[in-house]
Formats: sequence, structure tokens, C-alpha cells
Amino acid sequence: MFVATLIANPAKAPLQADLVANLRDAWGGEEAVWLSPEEAAEFALPARPDTQWQVWDDVQAMGVDLVIQPAQGRRKKMLLADMDSTMIEQECIDELADEAGVGDRVKAITARAMNGELDFDGALRERVGLLKGMPDSIIDKVLAERISFMPGGAALLATMKANGAYAALVSGGFTAFTARVAAHLGFDENRANTLMIENGVLTGEVAQPILGREAKVSALEEIAARLGLSEDDVMAVGDGANDLGMLGLAGAGVALHAKPSVAAQCDIRINHGDLTALLYLQGYARSDFAA
Repeated sequence: MFVATLIANPAKAPLQADLVANLRDAWGGEEAVWLSPEEAAEFALPARPDTQWQVWDDVQAMGVDLVIQPAQGRRKKMLLADMDSTMIEQECIDELADEAGVGDRVKAITARAMNGELDFDGALRERVGLLKGMPDSIIDKVLAERISFMPGGAALLATMKANGAYAALVSGGFTAFTARVAAHLGFDENRANTLMIENGVLTGEVAQPILGREAKVSALEEIAARLGLSEDDVMAVGDGANDLGMLGLAGAGVALHAKPSVAAQCDIRINHGDLTALLYLQGYARSDFAA
């Protein structure tokens, strides 16, 4: 059996009951279950429809996300999340660069790296090099004034952890940011790169080895093995090219508001919903959300 889940952002375009009913009838699905009024609904299917991606295109134009996945094992025991533009709404290095007065140069490199046009390690070293000489107080300033959390993140963490899941934040960003984000949201651990600082000043270097695409895959494998879990037990979420390895390896790899080149390589794509979409995908109703 499979489950089709439809998710909308009701503040922009409510999920219409007629759309859910018509799609269920066309695909021979079972009775629809509403997980949240005007926001999320699901129904069981005997097989994956041949027209899945044609319909996906159609409902995207209506502001609706559509995901079809196997019914068995969809409630996951571990969350592995990217940070930048996933758990927070910004790219931390871009915000540091803005404060340092080199924002445009760094953002251009970031965009190309996240689209997979540049080698991640080289792009990171180049961007960090542009921050050389800045006082380390810039980090606290950016955290206090420029960083905001992605909607739905607190509910996602609280609900999964209340149901026994483990949560790890694994980022190509920096430990100075992941430590704060992880503590605020309730992640069990975090991994990221380390900005080198000497005498209170950024040296323009990042500690080796650099945590990129392969390190995220390794983190998934290592943490799952340590917890006695399989890769199928993991839900991973990210938005950039350096997330593709872990998204492909996890039992459920979610491309969240991802770059088009990244989303095209993922079967689970959330473009309209927020991070609570990851709960709906697991069958949680809004009434199940933990505070």
C-alpha cells in the first residue's frame, strides 16, 4: 500500500476538499483523512499511480504539495537536518558576509555552490577567505540580528522527539551557528565546520576536514548505526546540492524549498508547506503536534 499526502499553506492557498476527493476517486484511493483542515489530507492507495508527476505539476500550480510514499515505515525514528535555508531561513555565511561588506561576492558563490555548479569545499574556502580580519563578535551580532527560524521547526522537533525519535543537525555551515540553533530547537547533536579564530579575529580559514556532502552521508550512517537504526528509519531534510547524498540515502529524503536542480533529483519535494509538512508526511495530525 501507498499513501498520498496533499499539503498546502492555508495562508496563501487553502487545500480544497474537492481537489482531495477528485484525486482520491481518480486513483481509486480509500477514504481521505484530514490531518489539518484546509492544510493537509491523506488517503491510502493500492499502487503508485503512473500519473503521479503529471498531477504533481498540476497541483503545484494550485499551491499544493503532493507526495506519494509507501505506507509501511513512514513514521521515522531519526531526523537528520541541514541548517541553512532549512532549519533557519538564511545562509549563515551570507549574513556574515553582509556584515563584513562582501555580501554580494559571497552570495554569488553560495548560490552557485548550492546549485551544484561549484565544488563545495573550494567554494567554502573561498567565501571564508573573504571574511579574514573580521572580529569574532560578528558571529554574535549576526545570530542576534539576522537569523530567524524556519516556520514549523519547533513543532517538528518537539513532536518527533516526543514520539521517541533522535534528531541531528548536520550542516555545511559553522558550529558557532549550529550549536545555538540545535540548543534552541532541541536537537540531540550537531555537526558543522569550524571557523578559525586567532586573538578574537577570523583568520579567513576553516578547520579541516571540511564537512560537505560526503560528511553528511557519513553522519547519517554513523548516527543510525550507533542508535541501532537502519537508513530506512531516517528522515533527512535539506535544500542544497551538498544535501543530495543524505537525501538519497535516507528512507525519506525531503527537498524543502530546494533549488530546482536539487528538487529534480528527489521524490519528496515540499515547496509550499513549512517544516510541519514533515510531520504530515509521517501521518501525524495537527492535533498530535507536541508543544
